[in-house]
Amino acid sequence: FNSGRAGSAAGIMTRAIKTYSMAERVTDPDFGIHDEQGTSRIERAHRHEYFQLQLNLAGHAQHHIGATVRPLDPGFLSFVLPYRVHRVPHPPGSVFYVINFNQRFLRPELDVDPLDLEDVPLERAPELAPFLFQEFMDFRLDGADLELARDACRKMMAENSGRRFCSLEIIRANLLLLIGTVCQRYEMDLLRLAAGQAQRISRRDALSRVVRYVRENLTQHIALADAAAAADLSPNYLAHLLKKETGRTFTDLVTDRRMEKAKELLGWEPTVMLEEG
Repeated sequence: FNSGRAGSAAGIMTRAIKTYSMAERVTDPDFGIHDEQGTSRIERAHRHEYFQLQLNLAGHAQHHIGATVRPLDPGFLSFVLPYRVHRVPHPPGSVFYVINFNQRFLRPELDVDPLDLEDVPLERAPELAPFLFQEFMDFRLDGADLELARDACRKMMAENSGRRFCSLEIIRANLLLLIGTVCQRYEMDLLRLAAGQAQRISRRDALSRVVRYVRENLTQHIALADAAAAADLSPNYLAHLLKKETGRTFTDLVTDRRMEKAKELLGWEPTVMLEEG
């Protein structure tokens, strides 16, 4: 795959990254869809409490997500998990659809903290696959598949603009048809990434960026938000990730590194006890 890795992705992170709720971006609390003529665009890096899917039909853009930059050319789609820092600056003349929906709308029975979605097995919720692996690969449709995706977006917009009996079921059916089409087109790649535990490797890389930032700034005041921004993460995701992967808090991490640095400066070396015999 084209890794799309962009180092620290300089320039997309800010010290204050806004988290949007559904109420701030759409009329209804569960689902919303708009095209390029719809709601105002967000050009700065941000995150939101809900899932987001974009289908680009015209205009060459880039999708900045986490520490990765992926192309978003005509026919490409982008998938964003809740609380994932990202941005898509669409150039003038772009044509696209943006779909926002909450977790309950996608799969009502999936009772999982949004920050733990990366640990959900694909056999339990296969439609999560493109959201889980967006940082590792590109998704592009053409021909009949692209027309199917465009038609699904048209139907979702029509049903959502005048909701009535069974409108939500029709919207959900078309959303799953769109996501399922992508999943089947990239089935082998998605299953290979899942088998290779790409998400776990990504989490380790993220923690390594955090530790490096802490180590390089031990003489300064180190805030969770600053370390998260330096590692292309959101603060709540970083705090959750540290607790899940290490059982430690961010304050524990900083304290441990400062203690190690102090021992190093004092020339302290641990005593090695050798067993007899």
